[in-house]
Amino acid sequence: MKNSSSRPLYLIPYYLWIALFVIAPIALIAYYSFFDLAGDFTLANYRNFFSSVYLQLTLSSFWYAFLITVFSLLVAYPAAYWLTKAKHKQLWLLLIIVPSWINLLLKAYAYIGIFGLYGPANKLLEVLGIGKQQILFTDFSFIFVSVYIFIPFMILPIFNSLDKLNPALIDASRDLGASSWMTFRRVIFPLAINGVKSGVQAVFIPALSLFVITRLIAGNKVITLGTAIEQQFLVTQNWGMGSTIAVFLILFMIIIMMLTGPRDKGGAAHGKIK
Repeated sequence: MKNSSSRPLYLIPYYLWIALFVIAPIALIAYYSFFDLAGDFTLANYRNFFSSVYLQLTLSSFWYAFLITVFSLLVAYPAAYWLTKAKHKQLWLLLIIVPSWINLLLKAYAYIGIFGLYGPANKLLEVLGIGKQQILFTDFSFIFVSVYIFIPFMILPIFNSLDKLNPALIDASRDLGASSWMTFRRVIFPLAINGVKSGVQAVFIPALSLFVITRLIAGNKVITLGTAIEQQFLVTQNWGMGSTIAVFLILFMIIIMMLTGPRDKGGAAHGKIK
C-alpha cells in the first residue's frame, strides 16, 4: 500500500500554478481597483461602476453574450445529435475541432474579407439582385462571427453527453408509445443537460469579455465589458477603473459557473415519460 502522506507532494505544482496564475492576478486586480489615476486610495471606482453608463454597458454585454450562446446552442445541439448518428463521427468531430486551432485574429481578418464590400458575401447579394450591403461593423456580423468561433466549444460537451446515452432508454421510451418529440423532451434532453450546461459555460463566459472581435468585426459599435477593460487600461490609462470592471466581470463569471455547474443527483437522470 502506498503511503498516503506522500500524495500532497504531487499536488505542489498544481497549488503553485493556482497561486501564481489564478489567485495572484485576481488579488492584483482587486488591489488596483481601489486606486484612482493619481494613485490615491478611493472607492469612487466602485461607485462609478453603478452609474448608468456602466450598468448599461453590463446589460449590453449580457445581452450579446446571451444571443451568442442561444444561437450557438441552436446550431450545436442538432449538429452534435447528428454526429452521434454519423458513420464516421470521429472524422466529422475532428473537422469541427480543427478550425478552433486557427488563431482568432486570422479568422477575424478572414471574415473582414468575406463580409467586405467587395467580398464573397456581397458578390452573392449582387447575384441575388439585392445589391451591396454594409455587412461589416454591424450587430449581425459581430454575432455571426462570434457564433462561428464558439460553435466547437458548444458542440463538444453536448456531443460527449449525447454519445454516452444508453440507446436502450430511447428504445424503451418509444416502446412505451412516446413520440419522437416526447422522447427528446423527456429522455434525451434531461440526460444530456450537463453537456448543455458545460457548453453554455464555455460560450457565455468568454462572450462576456470579447474585445478583439468587437474591434475588427463590429468596428467598436458593439461595446462589451472586455472592450471597456481594454480601453481603461490601454487608452485612458485608468488602471483602477479597468480593474474594477474586471473584478465585477470575475464575479459575474463565478455566478454563471455556479448556476450552470453540473448537478448529478443519482436517480434524477432517469427521465419519466408522461
